[in-house]
Amino acid sequence: MTERPAQRVPNRQLAALIAEAGFSNAGLARRVDQLGLEHGLDLRYDKTSVTRWLRGQQPRGTTPALIAEVFTRRLGRRLSAQDLGLDACAPVYAGLEFAATPEEAVDIASGLWRKDSGSHAELRKIAFTPAGLVVPSRDWLIGRADERVGRGADPAASRVPPQGRASVPRQRQIDRGPGQRVTGGDIAALRSVSELFRTLDHAYGGGHARQALVRYLEHEAEPMLRGTYGETTGRRLFSAAADLTRLAGWTSYDIAAHGLAQRYFVQALRLAQAAGDRPYGSYVLVTMSRQAVYLGHGREAVQLARVAQQGVGSGPPPVVQALLHAAEARGHAVLGEVRAATASLVRAERALGAARPGDDVPHWARAFDEAQLADEFGHCHRDLQQYRASAQHAERSLQLRAPGFARSRLFCRVVLATARLGLGELDQACALGAEAAQQAMEMRSVRAVEYVRDFERRLEPYRDASAVRTYRDRVSALS
Repeated sequence: MTERPAQRVPNRQLAALIAEAGFSNAGLARRVDQLGLEHGLDLRYDKTSVTRWLRGQQPRGTTPALIAEVFTRRLGRRLSAQDLGLDACAPVYAGLEFAATPEEAVDIASGLWRKDSGSHAELRKIAFTPAGLVVPSRDWLIGRADERVGRGADPAASRVPPQGRASVPRQRQIDRGPGQRVTGGDIAALRSVSELFRTLDHAYGGGHARQALVRYLEHEAEPMLRGTYGETTGRRLFSAAADLTRLAGWTSYDIAAHGLAQRYFVQALRLAQAAGDRPYGSYVLVTMSRQAVYLGHGREAVQLARVAQQGVGSGPPPVVQALLHAAEARGHAVLGEVRAATASLVRAERALGAARPGDDVPHWARAFDEAQLADEFGHCHRDLQQYRASAQHAERSLQLRAPGFARSRLFCRVVLATARLGLGELDQACALGAEAAQQAMEMRSVRAVEYVRDFERRLEPYRDASAVRTYRDRVSALS
């Protein structure tokens, strides 16, 4: 005798929320599909799918969490899959969420660190999705600094609020139980480790010590974030964690794990907000803009750079302003927008020219100097096919750039090689390209390899020339 399938129970919780939100079945399906695209998923649900859910069928995979997020955005309150009468499911592709609270920010970021430090190879295969840039950048721009980030029985975290603020709803404090007391020395250690990994990245590529960085976040930064600290220490802690998380994203980007890098950047942006560090948030957005440029999403790159400018206002030091305008210029150049790119480059040049030795420049902006600005000019002019100007600026950047920035020098050398090729100087172009190819072999950087491959694609029309044959022989001998 065959067993009859269990009778499904109609999902009344979901039905009630659909009515409250004013969704049609087709409308809900469409929003779930759109949210899926933000997470790099091609779902293709329709009104029949929603009808099945209402009859009691449980959607698979990440879908319950996505449905809950659709209702959260629509109704303005946090809802879980269980609130919708659905089975809970931790999204495999989580990380694009911009957390509502510091506690949730710690949960999401630390979950990402733990998954990445293990054997979750699928994380490195997640696709970059331009749609996933919209919500985090918007939420950062319109969001306010978190009222409280302190955690535990620290006197600074338990003071009575000033008169007149008692009626203001307070954000829920991170309350996962007592842990280690975080000190100024702990935060100094985080900063020192960040500088160490940054130096390794500049010199040897993102793949050299990326996994060590991720494990450091998991085993050192997370326990601190779940420890005990007051408001001032807490904001410094979140700032240091944001810097390390952005760097983990940067190294992921350098090895072409673009979807994973995108998630790290989003979480770094949220941690920066918890730190109350608006300028650093703008720097994270610039980082996201640079990734968008590299992947050919010029419009998104421009928008991210402009959000960064708007969000930080007119108060930052000239060096920071120069950095923001240069990022916008790169986006315009990818789009072939000559006038807009030129205008942004002029603003960047003027801002950097206004910088003075005594300016209070954040640590993350100190590397933006004349060498870096010349590099930005060289890239923009290359993308705009203004090869003579590109060559001039690339040569200047190589003259000024310190040897420790080996990967940046490699990129600039390829830009110069491309410019020389555009000017018809084939011998010089191939010699420069061969130098870059040798350097790329010594790094763990997919971007470095891709720069060289892009140059080689540009050589194709000249493949029978003697200089190109010599180039290919030299490169072949390297392997």
